[in-house]
Amino acid sequence: MLDAIRPAGPAAAPPVAASPANAPARPFPVPLPLPRRWPLRAGDIGAVTVGIGVLIVLMWVRHGGLATLGSPAGILTAGGQLTALLGTYLALLQLVLISRSPFLDQVLGPDRLAWLHRWLGFACAWLIVGHVGLTTAGYALGSGRGLVEQGLDLLLAYPYVLLAGAGFVLFLLVAVSSLRAARRRLSYEAWYGLHLYAYLGIALAFAHQIAVGSDFRDDPVAVAFWVGLYVATAALVVVFRFGQPVALAVRHRFRVANVVEEAPGVVSIYVTGRDLDRLAARAGQFFNLRLLTADGWWRAHPFSLSAAPNGRFLRFTVKALGDWSGGRLQRVPLGTRLVLEGPYGVLTGARRTRSRVLLVAGGVGISPLRALLEALPARPGDIALVYRARRPEDVVFRDELDAIARARGATVHYVVGRRGSPEVGNDPLGPDALLGYAPDVRERDVYLCGPHSLMEAAERSLRQLGVPRAQVHLERFDH
Repeated sequence: MLDAIRPAGPAAAPPVAASPANAPARPFPVPLPLPRRWPLRAGDIGAVTVGIGVLIVLMWVRHGGLATLGSPAGILTAGGQLTALLGTYLALLQLVLISRSPFLDQVLGPDRLAWLHRWLGFACAWLIVGHVGLTTAGYALGSGRGLVEQGLDLLLAYPYVLLAGAGFVLFLLVAVSSLRAARRRLSYEAWYGLHLYAYLGIALAFAHQIAVGSDFRDDPVAVAFWVGLYVATAALVVVFRFGQPVALAVRHRFRVANVVEEAPGVVSIYVTGRDLDRLAARAGQFFNLRLLTADGWWRAHPFSLSAAPNGRFLRFTVKALGDWSGGRLQRVPLGTRLVLEGPYGVLTGARRTRSRVLLVAGGVGISPLRALLEALPARPGDIALVYRARRPEDVVFRDELDAIARARGATVHYVVGRRGSPEVGNDPLGPDALLGYAPDVRERDVYLCGPHSLMEAAERSLRQLGVPRAQVHLERFDH
């Protein structure tokens, strides 16, 4: 589909979609730099993170924390101090994890970042709840007051505690919205908007920590340490969540050049701009798209590249699923400016360990795998693609896939039909089926993308076949 895309330029018409008759006879991969090989590994990051946590506890000991353990009230108060310090640290870690640092993205990968963000978030919420409960109980036991009376006294008489209480409520709101039951009932936009309150919650907690925090009394080293943590966290967020996307938008001047229907409810959005050959994106990666319109500038959604980067355009293929992709994005006017945040993701050839590859896609999950089919270095016969769809009309890019497969000597298996039908059988991605598509699957790298159920089924089959975990590459977008 690339031969029929005209290059963008001052007098060039917007890119137009190719027809089956003029589909490309060969793919057009463009050499782009590999993601930087960082010297640190995930284990090193974990060691540094734990080390900072231990240092925080040791500073608490240095400030006389152990001396308060001589009475029940002192034990409760000490527990309140420790949970506050560690809860604050985890809150800052939460912001670091979602700062979209390219270093963390490439070393840990989006899936592991999302998993850590989720569970550290719940741990942070429980620690903050523990801080409130233990501190109130410790002070009440020491003063002889009731819990309610003591709680009101803390809120109204101590500096910035009322503000910290507001931050506490915001943290609970964010934590509750992250529960799977709540997440299923919220649109992406509502969920994302609620999570922005975490920034305000941390800012309110910082004022409270400065005023009454045990590590901010008469210890300039501890003050410098905590201020350094806050400043470093804020710098990561400002640079990578805001600065980098703005810099890319100014440098490349992205705009929507064309919107092409690929299948019922599925469209491809072609994005052009300036100096796209200098944008170091790779096949398999994704961007967050933010339309610069009255109702789109404040929201961003992740979409994978559905064609290998070629220096002339970027293509994103979108299925009508959520509030935004269900209509607004699919009807975006041509010429609309947009901001691209990224590229993100490690579903690329950078972590490939074998010369032969099996790609397994489902539905619109074909998007990044179609780009990989085009761009992965391989000899004829090295790449096989399995494309699972429930109906023939759900198959996207069939003409393109066939043209690329012919040009590269790849094999494409279309597994179309409902489970249990004569066409696909009861287990279309079971171990026997995968062996039928690629008898040497144990000697291949396997890339998966599609609905959650499809990837779970494929992962289960690959485990049963003994395919090493390091050879299985996937990313989920439904954490």
